[in-house]
Amino acid sequence: MIDISESVMQFLLAFIVVVPLIGALAALLPAPPGLKGKSPEQAVLRHGVTITGAVLVAAVVLALGFDHDHPSKMQATTDISWIPALDVRIHLGIDGISLPLLVLTALLTFLCALYSYFKLPAGPSPKGFVALLLVLESGTLATFAVLDLLLFFLAFEMVLIPMYFLIARWGGEGRTRAAWRFILFTLLGSVVMLLGLLLIGLKAGTFDMVALATDNGRSLTTSVQVIAVLAIGVGLAVKTPMWPLHSWLPDAHTAAPTVGSVLLAGVLLKMGTYGFVRILLPVAPEGFHTFAPYLAAFAVVGIIYGSLACLALAKRGAKGDLKRLIAYSSVGHMGFVLLGIATTTPTGVNGALFANIAHGLITGLLFFLVGALKDRTGTTDLDTLSEETGAALYGKAPRLGGLLAFAAVASLGLPGLAGFWGEMLAMFGAFKPAADLSRPAFLTFMAIAAFGTLLTAAYMLVVVRRVCMGAVPQKAPSLADVQTYELAAWTPLVVLTVVAGLWPRALLGLTDPAVQQLLAGGTR
Repeated sequence: MIDISESVMQFLLAFIVVVPLIGALAALLPAPPGLKGKSPEQAVLRHGVTITGAVLVAAVVLALGFDHDHPSKMQATTDISWIPALDVRIHLGIDGISLPLLVLTALLTFLCALYSYFKLPAGPSPKGFVALLLVLESGTLATFAVLDLLLFFLAFEMVLIPMYFLIARWGGEGRTRAAWRFILFTLLGSVVMLLGLLLIGLKAGTFDMVALATDNGRSLTTSVQVIAVLAIGVGLAVKTPMWPLHSWLPDAHTAAPTVGSVLLAGVLLKMGTYGFVRILLPVAPEGFHTFAPYLAAFAVVGIIYGSLACLALAKRGAKGDLKRLIAYSSVGHMGFVLLGIATTTPTGVNGALFANIAHGLITGLLFFLVGALKDRTGTTDLDTLSEETGAALYGKAPRLGGLLAFAAVASLGLPGLAGFWGEMLAMFGAFKPAADLSRPAFLTFMAIAAFGTLLTAAYMLVVVRRVCMGAVPQKAPSLADVQTYELAAWTPLVVLTVVAGLWPRALLGLTDPAVQQLLAGGTR
């Protein structure tokens, strides 16, 4: 790690949040400043790679300068009065909970920009595509960096419009309907969430998340906490997505362009679960404990439901879409995250945060691979892929087939890869939940979740068998293997999936002290 002054850390965090927004405005100029290309389209795509690359470098430097000996302490903090009448402040900061999500967002957005430079999805002007991508990045990064409830809400909502247009204008078949379902579900959930945030801020007398977490609900009555958790929890559950509020997700993923699916699964879903940990757990602990068993029940139903839906789609003759299957798998994986949070124990919450990062890496890689498969074969239909067009990937495109198999076994939770630790720790947390929660109920939830891991293994192995294995037909059309730009975009995800699986302490060492302090009564 490197020694960086607090003022430089403050600048880096502000740079990370603001520069993508400035870059989005610059992308709409007649020619992005300082960049040249063979065409205006190439110049603006290069602009996107440059801005997201600069943000990634700043995020890495910020992570290197982070005080890893005190990860529970808010660092790189900026606190400026913005709307004095409402006591709303531009309050930024990071700790061991938010830093990994910040770096993950910067990494995935850069990889998406790099991939799009070589494989831009069909649609209107590249200027609009790059601008929307950068606005999406700025809103997501701000969500993980702000420490004011109203700023959190604004950042939380900021990502909806760019994602709507990425789906509606650059998506595939059914994109208009999918985009409308996405925006309607998330906006309706957000209206309810805003009421809960306002209730907390007005009753507690502050919207400052650090002050509220330190207060640990002492200034809020139990009834206020219960109402606030219900209202805010609905909005966060829609974005997560939690069963049965998930129905917008499969359509959105199926219709979205490849990079839209990567960012939706890898980053946007994490905003909901982050809100549970950052806001509800420390700010309204009594209200959260009231709903924790119900949250756990919905979580394990989501695990089983998502797995059974994937198994149904994987069956021969079911007209299953591979992108849709991976979307349903996210419902199951995020169920493990919610189960870990519902235990309200350090073990469970750490498992949830680990599973968040692992899901972003692995599912991001899966959507990249499925997008590449569609580019080569023109389809993501499993029945078609199992025939001459795309079957036997091991024989026709061994590197592509190998990467797909790697991502599949990582997703099913193979020990030694990132997908294993988060789900295992979430179940350990359910084995011994917080003292005021029913242990028999959580043991039942743990058993159901464990059965869900078997179903996950079943459908992922069926996918690998159908798409990757088999003899190559003599008259089968050729299939291009992994290209150089694809290797550049996917290698970081593969490497980090292995590193996180073999060395989980690198991530848990950041999150655990912050989680311990958060559950004990706030953060400083």
